[in-house]
Amino acid sequence: MRTSQQAYHDYLLKEKNYSLHTLKAYLSDISEFESFLKLQDESAVLEEVSYGQIRSWIVDLVEKGISNLSVNRKMSSLKSFYKFLLKSKQIQVNPLQKHKSLKTPKKVQIPFSERELEMVFDENDYPDDFEGIRNRLIIELFYTTGMRRAELISLELSNFSPYAKTLKVLGKRNKERVLPLLDCTIELLNSYLQVRKLLVSGSSGNLLILNKNGHKVSETFVYRLINNYFSNVSEKVKKSPHVLRHTFATHLLNNGADLNSVKELLGHASLSSTQIYTHSSLAELKRVYQDAHPRNQK
Repeated sequence: MRTSQQAYHDYLLKEKNYSLHTLKAYLSDISEFESFLKLQDESAVLEEVSYGQIRSWIVDLVEKGISNLSVNRKMSSLKSFYKFLLKSKQIQVNPLQKHKSLKTPKKVQIPFSERELEMVFDENDYPDDFEGIRNRLIIELFYTTGMRRAELISLELSNFSPYAKTLKVLGKRNKERVLPLLDCTIELLNSYLQVRKLLVSGSSGNLLILNKNGHKVSETFVYRLINNYFSNVSEKVKKSPHVLRHTFATHLLNNGADLNSVKELLGHASLSSTQIYTHSSLAELKRVYQDAHPRNQK
């Protein structure tokens, strides 16, 4: 007989299309909560808990120094689990139905400036070989499409359509979206494909972005590449692929793109996810306003 956790595992994997990494995190949080319950009462079962028991776990986590952000993530895992149990009629009431997340400080992501991007493209040395062209292409793709790191790593040759000037990416929960490409990006992609042919044999797979040995690049490799190149031009604390994605969104908004279009390009499920990027656009708007309003010229 399958346990509720095994059924939940299959639900996340097969119906929700969650990645193995996300799936592991969710199940780990649930197991951690179950262990806490058993320490309090050996007969306790997940399907019969009260909010009071969950609240006790929250207090225990906070007292151990776990951040509010991490506690909220664990509660999100539990909430998803109990929603599944309710949906599959294994419980009658969701114990987390009225739970409110703990307050967390809002972290403002600081995007790269347009000048910093110009310096990365124009003042860095990119050798005219496989690694040089590939490195420049990776930066170019992040900045001109706003794709996620995992999306870039999983790109296949067939995703690129030079005639349609588009690139198809596979996003979260296996949702596909088609991204338009700039002419400069297409030109760089074509240059990369020429040097890639010299490196790769026909048996090396269909992945677009490869390391010098013809294998799939790792997430760590991509992170270090972005960090290394931007360390030469920026003093910002965070220099990562995600900051480049944030920069893509911010620069589009600063230059007049509407929020809904940016949402579609980023592959967000709702506008609320995209609105975190508007603070930078507002900062730019304030600067333009201060510089342009006649009342401020006196």
